[in-house]
Amino acid sequence: MIWEIFCPHSIFLFSKAIKFLNWLIRGARASSTNPFLSGESSPALPSPFSSLKIATKGLIFLATFSLVFVSRCSRPQPTTTLHLLHAGSLSVPLKKVAQAFEEKNPQVRLLLESHGSLTCVRQVIDLDYPADVVALSDASLIPRFLQPEYADYTISFATNELVLMYRPDSPGANNLTTHNWMDILLQPQVEFGHSDPNSDPCGYRTLLVWQLAEKYYQQPGLAEKLIQACPPRNIRPKEVDLLALLEAGELDYIFIYLSVARQHGYPYLRLPPEINLGSSAHDNFYRQASVEIKGKAPGETLLQQGQVMIYGLTIPRQAPSRRWAERLVGFILSQEGQAILRDNGLQPLTPPRVDYPQRLPLSLQPLVKETRKEDSVLR
Repeated sequence: MIWEIFCPHSIFLFSKAIKFLNWLIRGARASSTNPFLSGESSPALPSPFSSLKIATKGLIFLATFSLVFVSRCSRPQPTTTLHLLHAGSLSVPLKKVAQAFEEKNPQVRLLLESHGSLTCVRQVIDLDYPADVVALSDASLIPRFLQPEYADYTISFATNELVLMYRPDSPGANNLTTHNWMDILLQPQVEFGHSDPNSDPCGYRTLLVWQLAEKYYQQPGLAEKLIQACPPRNIRPKEVDLLALLEAGELDYIFIYLSVARQHGYPYLRLPPEINLGSSAHDNFYRQASVEIKGKAPGETLLQQGQVMIYGLTIPRQAPSRRWAERLVGFILSQEGQAILRDNGLQPLTPPRVDYPQRLPLSLQPLVKETRKEDSVLR
């Protein structure tokens, strides 16, 4: 029966609509009681309105009402919730991925939670966060922190690069170039910032870029000067936290990903490919820089070496809704998913790469290519 496709709330409203139609017809000749007004009397309808006109308008209203509520209430209601734990720089593209995926799969609801990528992996390790998919801005963190105990494989799916973002009125912005950006940042009146290296890859990548800049521009001591000129108040947990400080004028320049800069419409300086960590052709040079970050255990440190930026994702071994997680990952890796990433400033890897293809679900294996151990760079 038709009533079976209506939700309870719409059945109630539909019955009220029928009563309202009856009232319109009766009201053409005499005053009546409005069924929506708890017994209060309603004045008679103006005489220029005939019964036929009133009935016609009422039928149009009722038909429109019925179509809207049948279409809304006949949709499948969400029965599965997927938890997507991801890097802050993926917030915008993954929100659009989620919208497209939910449109195709209305029985699924995606809950997105963003942190710095290092914080994401610690959410899984230390807090047993029930993530169905983990997507990070540094693919190398998955094998270093999550495999093999928490995950079986790493899928590398996109690249990015580091840029210097600023406001049009930032001090020195009119004269900013790839040759003098470090001199402008070191001016006393300039405030610049970056994310926390122990929480977010954008933070340790900033420090790596400073080391590479010291070598590239042949300015000994440059990296240390930049460290000293950036006080702790200008360092935030993840790179997107810096945007509010830039907008408020508390910071004049921030080191951030190209994709994020494009998403927010602020001007930015693209750094030379020799130092921006975005060019596979310069990966050997990138590896000359390194920084120490916090490790898995308290007091433990890990050496993070410079390398070309690669974004990675995985389905944790304890994912609550593994079947739907596989479908979501498949959508991200599909042509439609990659188009969404590209439209939001990321450069998808075509095809995506995986370190252990034999561990992948069968549904995902045709979408990826194996990363061989002898490959130093994803090309």
